[in-house]
Amino acid sequence: MKNKTTDAAVHGLQEKKARDIVILDLREMSHAVCDYFIICHGDSTTQVEALADAVETEVREQLGEKPWHREGMENAQWILVDYVDVVVHVFHREAREFYDLEGLWADAPAKQVEYEV
Repeated sequence: MKNKTTDAAVHGLQEKKARDIVILDLREMSHAVCDYFIICHGDSTTQVEALADAVETEVREQLGEKPWHREGMENAQWILVDYVDVVVHVFHREAREFYDLEGLWADAPAKQVEYEV
């Protein structure tokens, strides 16, 4: 599961101590809208916002790319940062459990990211 955008986004998430980072490889899924989902959570709305900001900063600094779309900043329960081929989902812990994206995409190969900073 090597992709420059996923690598940069994960590094940004690790810098801000994201919890339980998972990468779902959707490339073989016929109904997928992108190649990869990155899913993680934070323990507060402040951390969720900081995680989303860190993704944008890291991808911009490493690759010179800006997200195509971003949403969820209003309440910081689920912030989505969309780079077209890679979509980063930053959840508040309770929202992650409620929406259960890993369960919805259980057929996709998943990689749990080890903490490396």
